Amino acid sequence: MLGMVLAAGAGRRLRPYTDTLPKALVPVDGETTIMDISLRNLATAGLTDVVVVVGYAAQAVEERKELLEERHGVKITLSYNDKAEEWNNAYSLWTAREFFSEGVLLVNGDTVHPVSVEETLLAARGPELLLAVDNVKKLGDEEMKVTLDESGNLENITKLMDPGVASGEYIGATLIESSLDARLADALKATWERDPQLYYEDGYQELVNRGEKLSIAPIGDVDWVEVDDHDDLAEAREIACRY
Repeated sequence: MLGMVLAAGAGRRLRPYTDTLPKALVPVDGETTIMDISLRNLATAGLTDVVVVVGYAAQAVEERKELLEERHGVKITLSYNDKAEEWNNAYSLWTAREFFSEGVLLVNGDTVHPVSVEETLLAARGPELLLAVDNVKKLGDEEMKVTLDESGNLENITKLMDPGVASGEYIGATLIESSLDARLADALKATWERDPQLYYEDGYQELVNRGEKLSIAPIGDVDWVEVDDHDDLAEAREIACRY
């Protein structure tokens, strides 16, 4: 199984940090970046072969590739998104579809969380697709919210949901088994072809709509944050030093 970091986004709300850097390379603890935390977590969980999907400011990742490999004891393969500044991340994940056949533990490149998230997903292996979900925190409008069916499988995943009916928040980490590779790639393709501004989570919804059973793994009460803006960055800097 491979680790995968989705790190192609521009992160415009984090300017001026992202004037020349992708969001994943923004520092959150001294010189430690979001990507450092992602790679450290994956390596600690035993996943030392890592695909990093790059796009915006890809050269900055290329320049740090050897340093990151040495620092975290990983081997990094760069996968390129040619439309990172135009389209959303359903397309971005689809561009890395060739790696799905090896099984992937995917983490968003803008999420700061402890390694317990990766460990929780790996401990719950079995379902073809397993989403890390926070069912503890209070939800708002911006969160990628989920509801579950009677069997506890994913029913809906979208930001466009009343927080009051949601079962929790998807935190940007997914375990994808190799057996799902072609079906996931096809669902992602259908998603970005329908609207290139859709999220890869909309691809997950496409799978559910096709009758697939997607599972969730509650992560427990842990400190984590998705870094979208400067307020999120301040929170990330408060919690990153604890890991």
